[in-house]
Amino acid sequence: MKSIFIPIMLGILLTGSISGVSAQKKETRAEKEAAKQAAVKSWLDAQQYVFVPQSALPMSGRTVQLSGEYSFSVTKDSLESYLPYYGRAYTAPMDVTKSPLTFKSKQFGYKVEERKKGGWDITITVKDQREIATVFMTMGTDGYGSLQVTSNNRQPINFNGYFIEKKDPKTKSKSK
Repeated sequence: MKSIFIPIMLGILLTGSISGVSAQKKETRAEKEAAKQAAVKSWLDAQQYVFVPQSALPMSGRTVQLSGEYSFSVTKDSLESYLPYYGRAYTAPMDVTKSPLTFKSKQFGYKVEERKKGGWDITITVKDQREIATVFMTMGTDGYGSLQVTSNNRQPINFNGYFIEKKDPKTKSKSK
């Protein structure tokens, strides 16, 4: 009888301690999600973020998986885009070796609207680029989102990916 009683008591004790650990994990997960949401909101408020596309969805054709070398960077005073383009052009480009979505801009309109179910819609109107009309981004509270570029002379293209904080080179600490 004692030989059965001891394993049963050990099983009850272990089950109770495991459920306590899983409750702690749930709390830490919720805390991590809240911290991530606060960080994403702070990037958006400071206009210091980078969109890193993982896939491109042209209007015609298949989804293209992308490497981590592409980005769309936003700061208060500039935009920097290094994105590929897949799709149809309505007019012949001047330089066929350069992507129309590779540009730097200092003149743009920037508007943010909060979404009903969380997240933000960001509309950027580029004023100093002939090719690009509007960049529309959707940023979720978890840092994932999408970017759509509408052009004056090309089909629109969508990108899915994630947002990261843009590090300010002026505030980097010098370590030896």
